[in-house]
Amino acid sequence: MPPRRVVTGRSKEPRKRFAEELRLLRAQKGDSLRKVGEVLGWDASLFGKMESGKTIGSPEVVEALAQHYGAEEWLLTLWELAVGDPSQFLEQYRRYMALEQEAMSLWQYSVSAPPGLLQTPGYAREALTTGVKGEKLDQQVEARVGRRTLLEGDDAPPFRVILSEAVLRTRLRDPQEWRKQLEYLMEAAERPNITLHVLPFSAGPHGLMNTDTMFLRLLDGHTVAYTENDDRGELVEENGRVEGLQRRYDAMRDLALSPAESRKFITRLLEEMPCEPST
Repeated sequence: MPPRRVVTGRSKEPRKRFAEELRLLRAQKGDSLRKVGEVLGWDASLFGKMESGKTIGSPEVVEALAQHYGAEEWLLTLWELAVGDPSQFLEQYRRYMALEQEAMSLWQYSVSAPPGLLQTPGYAREALTTGVKGEKLDQQVEARVGRRTLLEGDDAPPFRVILSEAVLRTRLRDPQEWRKQLEYLMEAAERPNITLHVLPFSAGPHGLMNTDTMFLRLLDGHTVAYTENDDRGELVEENGRVEGLQRRYDAMRDLALSPAESRKFITRLLEEMPCEPST
């Protein structure tokens, strides 16, 4: 068999390819980073970080770049692929993240922290600070927050999440950032594709007390689970184990507050906070 021919010689990893294409587009236009910053109104260092792969930027920045370079038809598409690129996540999560992008529906139980799909940048940064530092921290925060795009848009998959009351009682050190997180949960709970339950302490012991659990229903109809505790995470694909976890999840859901009662629960917590609402 003849060797596979390389068409472009550029990376096939979406995040790296996005950075490469940005560098190529700027070179073809003959712009300096400073000129791009002056024309578009952002600091030139941001575009330098995007071209080096340290950040992928926001959709607003990428849309402005696409218009500037005349690449509207494909640059935003490449950015969307980069957002979901599993290579930006730590090795042990990559297979799960790849499956998450393909899921037709998702449901989760969270023990002590909001699910990654519903975390604000402030929450993600504080949660990740203990294990990651410097530029790697910025990249991991961006990767986690970028996952939220999966639940946005008209074709977003349905997501049901059960939050232990402990999630809502374990505050961030920064009250303003914690308020933003609670407000974001309230906003998310209003979306038609998201169903949010609170499991109060009064529900008592249950089958998933110490284990964050996420279920993904995939395109071929079968379901996989991902379980995580303080020590490790595990992708569960064996049908019998997945079904056992689902039964425990369903039993726990019967103990949880309704979506309407859950929103009222979070509203009461916001009203009890001493700081002013975020603007």
